[in-house]
Amino acid sequence: MPLTDRQLNRATLGRQLLLRREKLAVVEAVHRVVALQAQEAVSPYLALWNRLKSFDPADLDQAFAAQSVVKASLMRITLHAVDATDYPAFHQAMQPSLRAARLNDRRFKVAGLSIDQADDLVPHLQKFANKPRTNADFESWLDDRLGVLPRPGVWWAMRTCGPFWHAPTGGPWSFGPRPSYIAARARPKGGDVGPSMQGLVRRYLEGFGPATAKDIAQFSTIYVPPIRDALRPLVDAGDVVCLEGANGSELYDVPGGLLPPVDSPAPPRLMAMWDSVLLAYADRARMIPAEYRKHVMRNNGDVLPTLLVDGCVAGVWRPVERGIEATAFHRLSDEAWKGLAAEARGLLKVLADREPTIYRRYAHWWTTLPSDDVRVLPG
Repeated sequence: MPLTDRQLNRATLGRQLLLRREKLAVVEAVHRVVALQAQEAVSPYLALWNRLKSFDPADLDQAFAAQSVVKASLMRITLHAVDATDYPAFHQAMQPSLRAARLNDRRFKVAGLSIDQADDLVPHLQKFANKPRTNADFESWLDDRLGVLPRPGVWWAMRTCGPFWHAPTGGPWSFGPRPSYIAARARPKGGDVGPSMQGLVRRYLEGFGPATAKDIAQFSTIYVPPIRDALRPLVDAGDVVCLEGANGSELYDVPGGLLPPVDSPAPPRLMAMWDSVLLAYADRARMIPAEYRKHVMRNNGDVLPTLLVDGCVAGVWRPVERGIEATAFHRLSDEAWKGLAAEARGLLKVLADREPTIYRRYAHWWTTLPSDDVRVLPG
């Protein structure tokens, strides 16, 4: 029988630790969910708070400091926090996309260097990055070596497609607005990108399957043909199985991948901005009603913090002076509001110790949102 959107929803929630909070160490949790988008420094913390029992933000601080969880430009050409053991394969698999997005861009080309010349600089940049260095440090180093070239230029490109991690800079969520970088300690050996591409595909399916080739392409920003090329040997070897989705779509999954019962209860959640469950699919029907997508996913790429009710997006939230303001896009039951209020109390405790008013610079979006019910929680 074809898998329904409801079944796919429960599969995603189960694999993403959103059907129940699990008692896991931070590194294991990050590995289980594959990658946490980290464009906003607070978001990986909120993502883990939603997924772990008794989550202590200090544990993620420690993982970042120890480089067991690393923050780098990876999937979708944006920042992700990943298990350091996953980084080499993820980075190598993403190289064609990362390089195309930066080395073909006029902001790199304005410097007048060829791609080969930029590549020749990488080992020297890595050696310089033996300790945390700021953007200004790298720019100064390049000026001394190459002469002052037009900006943004070489370092603008290399910090994204090169093997560099963001180094913690302090602040309430380990990383502040002025980034520092350090050479990646774990790097793939050169050569065939195929095994790394297969590794990325299989890891994606562990955390987000069942899914289509287009879904994997959306998650990674890798074109569909290379994704299909990576799937083929995995299917032939029995490391990936084929399933049927709605309308005859071809779904892929790891053998024995979790498929919870469709009636599995899904507790309310206050999801972080850019949470991966909303961004990991080309077809987002399993997580977000089509009529809400434009309100949550803005034209400039911002993805607002959402309310999940029964496993699907039902509205958005933001911190306000008196608590958490929850904007529902449709009428919610008293039980749902009670669950959201409990979540808000837990979230406010986490924020109170660090930064009570997160995501403030996105407040302008709330002036354009539809709302069926707006409440301040707890309240």
